Formats: sequence, C-alpha cells, structure tokens
Amino acid sequence: MWKTIGDPIVNVSSRYSALNIDSKLMVGFNNIELISDRAPETNFREIAECKKLWPDHAIIASLMVDTRERWHEFVKRAADSGADGIELNFGCPHGMCERGMGSAVGQNPKVIETIVGWVMEAAEIPVIVKLTPNITDITVPARAAKKAGADAISMINTINSITQVNLDKMCPEPYVGGQSTHGGYCGPAAKPIALNMVQSCAADPEVNLPISGIGGCSNWKDAAEFIALGATSVQVCTAIMHYGFRIVEDMCEGLSQWMDSKGYKTIEDFRGAAVKSVTKFENLNLSYKRVAFINHETCIGCNLCWVACEDGAHQAIDLIDPEANGLDLGPGRLPGVRIPRINEDRCVGCNLCSLVCPVEGCITMLDVETGKDPITWKQYQERLARGEVEPIPAHP
Repeated sequence: MWKTIGDPIVNVSSRYSALNIDSKLMVGFNNIELISDRAPETNFREIAECKKLWPDHAIIASLMVDTRERWHEFVKRAADSGADGIELNFGCPHGMCERGMGSAVGQNPKVIETIVGWVMEAAEIPVIVKLTPNITDITVPARAAKKAGADAISMINTINSITQVNLDKMCPEPYVGGQSTHGGYCGPAAKPIALNMVQSCAADPEVNLPISGIGGCSNWKDAAEFIALGATSVQVCTAIMHYGFRIVEDMCEGLSQWMDSKGYKTIEDFRGAAVKSVTKFENLNLSYKRVAFINHETCIGCNLCWVACEDGAHQAIDLIDPEANGLDLGPGRLPGVRIPRINEDRCVGCNLCSLVCPVEGCITMLDVETGKDPITWKQYQERLARGEVEPIPAHP
C-alpha cells in the first residue's frame, strides 16, 4: 500500500509523538504528517519499478486529490504505472481535511458518493475506499461507498488525538515552533476501535464489500482477530515503523502455525467466524454467570487482585490465612501471609481480577450453572410487564 499520492505538500518538523505506558513504547502513535511530499511522477515511477522487480506482489496506490479532472488523471496514472488497485484516502484527520480532502470527505456520505462516482468513471483496476473512524456510525460512509460502486473498503484511518503534553513547553507533542495541532492516532491502542468498526461493516448486509482491516495490527494474533471479524486482508504500518519489515514474516509464520493447529486450510475457513457472535446488549443472556477461580499453586501472593476488586469492583475477594483454612500451599510460603480467595456469592464475573493478575493462567473465569432458563433483557422487560416474572434482585 503506497503512501498517499497527491499534489505535493510541505510537511512540518517535528511530526510524531507517542503514548508510552511504563516500559512499553509506542502503545499509541500520533502523527501530524500529511500525504507524500514527493512529486507524483516520482511516486508513479517507483511503483512501476517495484512492480517490475516484484511482479507477483500486489501494489495499491493510495490517492488523494480534489477535482473530478484530477481524480481521473491520478486514477489513470496509477493504472499506467502498473498498480494493481487504488485506495481512496477519505480518512486523514489532520491537515488535508482543512483543505476539503481526507476526513472532510469521509464524514460526508454524499461527497463520498460523488467522488467515488468520479473515480469509477475512469477506474479500470479495483477501487478501495479508506474510511475515517472520526464518525458516529462507520456503516453510513461504507454504504455510500458501496452505493457509488466501490470494489472494497478499508478501515480504519487514524483517530483525532493529542497523545501527550510537554509540561516544560506547555504545548502538546509534537510541536512546531511552540505550537501543535491534533494528529492522527494509531498503533496497538487503536486496535479495539478498529476491530469494532470492521465488525460493524462486516455484519451490515447493506455494505457487503471486502474489507481491508487497519489499526494496531502488530502480530499474528492481531491479524487473526481482524480476519475473524470479517477482514479479507490486513494492513500493517505502525508496527513496521517500530520494528521494521521483518515483523511481517513473523506475522505470516505465526498465523500459518496457528491455522495449522486449528485445522484451517485457508483464510476463508475462519474469516468472519466471529462476526455473528457480536450482538446488541439486549440480546445477552441475563441468566449466564461466570466466577473467578484462583489457582493457589501458582499465586505469588501479590494481592493485586484483592486491591483491584476491593477498590474498583465488588469486594468479592477475601484475604485469608491459608493455614487457618486448611490450605497446604507447599514450601516457600511465609507463615502468616494471607492469600486471596474468591467469595463466589459476591463475585459478578467482571473479569477484573484476571486482567490485573501478573501470573498467566493463575486466575481463570469459570462458568457456573445457575439452574435458570436463559432470558434476555428484552424478554425480561416484556415478562415483567405482564407479571410473569419477579424483579431480579439487586446484587447484595
């Protein structure tokens, strides 16, 4: 996927900032960089050179211009250069949107229809429409792209953001001569937003287009998640900027090994397999219950689970004396040191304790048989109105 080609622009210095968490760098990545600042003829010449050197690899030319005539021109130049497809950048949330392009297009379904219509007049190779996440309902622009004849969609482009403030300069990073601007946010921290939007479009029968998934894909598992939620391809950018191109080989190898372990022969064997499991809250079973279970053989006694549950959840973990409660935890345990134990009567299965536990697999969530018939919120409200059920008691 080529960096977006258009009329050459002037970029600023500096351009990037990041969200770091403890020792983990670039959990989120912010940029105020615009499209390619190189001449279109340079980009198209290099596309032709790459296609000549690697004829079996797909090259997609990302484009962003303004008028109908310019779209026709750039679409033709992309095809003439040997590009296998084009991607229309309707998502850039900074700089270009102020010029009536980028997310300014992606946020307006009518404009999407118009410009995609212009492109389809001249396109002889597949057209992918890249959508902005800076919108309430991603399916609306996706439907507009479909209506105008697009061959596929890609999502998500970057999210409006300010990742950090330089407290000495009293200006957000990155700054340009003491000033800054909102940028585009991506990287691993953006993946949940991307997955949600990919699933929304994959589940919408009015969209019904191939989807190229974008947003925080950093390893094979991320790629598998995008595909399971309906993506037909996955794009990687921030992870390559962080770790280099070699990471893609690792991702392909890891994905292949995982597919072998599951018996999947092709991507299509599991693509979209998780789409239908996402539903409205009102359709969830109120009778279903899970509780936490602590494996005391692997518990290190840090009590992070107790702190989290006590201060941030439902006070469903007790600190107990193992000896007084008949628990033999083996050698290496200091006498008198209390350990956490789940109070199943109070546990609501929120998962918080398992999320904060630093020991993998120490705290697991177990299904509990409640003996109750499945009932959704909508069914509960209807039956309650008819007097067929008693109000569900509040949690003690």
